[in-house]
Amino acid sequence: MAKNPIIEYQNITDTLQNNYMPYAMSVIISRAIPEIDGFKPSHRKLLYTMYKMRLLNGGRTKSANVVGQTMKLNPHGDAAIYETMVRLTEGHQALLHPLVDSKGNFGRQYSRDMAYAAARYTEVKLSKICSEIFGDIDKETVDLVDNYDGTLKEPTLLPVTFPNILVNPNQGIAVGMASNICSFNLSEICEATIKLMKNPDSDIMDVLLAPDFSTGGEVLLNKEEMREIYRTGRGSFKIRAKYEYDKKAHCIDIKEIPYTTTVEAIIEKIIELIKAGKLKEVSDIRDETDLGGLKITIDVKKGTDPEKLMAKLFKMTPLQDSFGCNFNILVEGSPMVLGVTDIICEWLRFRKNCIKRGIRYDIEKKSAKLHLLEGLEKILLDIDKAIKIVRETEEDAQVIPNLMSGFGIDEVQAEFVAEIKLRNLNKEYILKRTAEIKSLTEEIAELRDTLEKNKKIEKIIEKELKEISKKFGTPRKSSIVSDSEIEVEIEEKIENYPVVIFCTKDGYLKKISHLSLRFSGEQKVKENDEIIKCVDTDNTAEILVFSTSGEVYKTKAHEIPDSKASLLGEYLPNLLSMGEGERVAGVVVTKEYKGNILFCFENGKIAKVDIKGYETKQNRKKLTNAYSMVSPLVKVMFLPEDTELVAISNIGKALIFNSAQIALKTTKNSQGVNVMLPTKNSKLSDVRLISETGIKDVKHYRTKNIPAKGAVIRPEDAETPQLTLFE
Repeated sequence: MAKNPIIEYQNITDTLQNNYMPYAMSVIISRAIPEIDGFKPSHRKLLYTMYKMRLLNGGRTKSANVVGQTMKLNPHGDAAIYETMVRLTEGHQALLHPLVDSKGNFGRQYSRDMAYAAARYTEVKLSKICSEIFGDIDKETVDLVDNYDGTLKEPTLLPVTFPNILVNPNQGIAVGMASNICSFNLSEICEATIKLMKNPDSDIMDVLLAPDFSTGGEVLLNKEEMREIYRTGRGSFKIRAKYEYDKKAHCIDIKEIPYTTTVEAIIEKIIELIKAGKLKEVSDIRDETDLGGLKITIDVKKGTDPEKLMAKLFKMTPLQDSFGCNFNILVEGSPMVLGVTDIICEWLRFRKNCIKRGIRYDIEKKSAKLHLLEGLEKILLDIDKAIKIVRETEEDAQVIPNLMSGFGIDEVQAEFVAEIKLRNLNKEYILKRTAEIKSLTEEIAELRDTLEKNKKIEKIIEKELKEISKKFGTPRKSSIVSDSEIEVEIEEKIENYPVVIFCTKDGYLKKISHLSLRFSGEQKVKENDEIIKCVDTDNTAEILVFSTSGEVYKTKAHEIPDSKASLLGEYLPNLLSMGEGERVAGVVVTKEYKGNILFCFENGKIAKVDIKGYETKQNRKKLTNAYSMVSPLVKVMFLPEDTELVAISNIGKALIFNSAQIALKTTKNSQGVNVMLPTKNSKLSDVRLISETGIKDVKHYRTKNIPAKGAVIRPEDAETPQLTLFE
């Protein structure tokens, strides 16, 4: 009997639809994207468990207890559940309005390395603001569904009485989509919600200026960009640290940093810049964070302008960062990217539905109570008759039917009357109970009227929001600065002085000042290495380093440490972080990007490219496709202007030509034009300025037109050292 093959072939489209799509939808809907109440399922399950554990008004309990109970709703490990809890705590400081009141070490939002304590050591309870999250949950304001094993019920949403989705930040990465929602000030959000509820077309930027973060900092406000975020839910804005300068101690204290970064990331970047010699004003940096809060101290050298230094740090380090907004939320199970205005409108729709469900619940309960009291009222007409019916009924099962027929009441009312204690069968008790009939009737009528009138429901929402704002509102933690106030170009002060740049055949570069060069001896190089280029320039020059992989690396003279004749200098592949196997093919030094670059190839072709093509405004450090890779590169030459050149082949021929004969190309990776025609087993080996060769009979090697094969080098010219280097 033939066995079935181990590998079963199937269409990839079927695999994606049957296997991958259910997983993707599960991640999107049940894990990563928050819903209109502002929670992901993991948050909701945790908070609801704590609510059922009576941790809203009671004392704290060990976090491990909460984690264990949450497993009944959340089918994940204890570590994942506890990590979810950590972010919601007051101690972690990730939320503007923490939902979990905590005791113990829960790490910090602004620290990458500060670990939180284990669940067995910490204690938690629900914070006071959670009363606004679970307010009417017992009035069937939201749907309850079975948990994963069908033993318990859990809510699909929580009936939050304020737009929590915008008050506390949320981030999630799903399959094919993500969500990144910044936080806003509670009071401002409540005011903006009331404003939009009264007029959906109103501009909320009057009251909702910008996001607000638990870590403080300064939001750099560009009104047009922020308005676009409010409208579309996409975009980004900048946030930067706050600092204080201590004149006596000559140090800068940073006490608030962007929400998107950490203390460790900032310190590491500053140390990296100090080592690279780009922050000469800084003498030391240390983390002085303690129980009082975050503090990074930067010691500066005397005479340093702290504002200019901070401007440089904002530009070069995470002390200024961008927050990318992607307001992707689930609305009735569908992911949607909505602007702030649309999110508030969706929340209002959700909240109105919660209030209506709560009103219907109240009407139902009050109507049921009214119905019982109306039955009791009928008994009031003849209490003795009711007693007589009960006393004279021989079978217990007939008591209810006899009361129903005797007073004209239904079974529910008869059951209620029959259960009244003997001591309560007095006129006073019954009159007190039936006195509620009028108030209940009025309340039910009022509730029905509210249910039918949208304006009354909006009044309820407005009242709730004002009370929440008054009770839980806090001043802004992130101050707002107009970006027009800080858009100042930072000019780095570069010490300028004359230097000479030496390049060797093996890829070493030395930058030596004129002063040092005056008192130095012979230039030191590695064994079998030699200096092939010497350029007299200054410390502001730019250096283009062409690599054997067809790329050009850009650096500036002032970024290269000063060297001495007795040192080997900087090894360019290491200095410029070249790829594995990359070597230096040529070096060009320029100041004004004026002139042309010649690329000379083994096949006898030469390309002339305007050096302007390598100038970049974005300060890029690397450009690809810097020259043609069709034939091996022999030499890179920088010519400020056209001049006489000598092309030399490996078989002992030379050709004199003028660079003006070569047409200028617009594309950097041009193959160039034929200059020295190759013959069998010959190739171009070098190109030099005619002044460097010492040729005596110039006419012998010159031709009217190019390309040409060149002339054999005569013995008297072969004695010239420059012409004996060919292979």
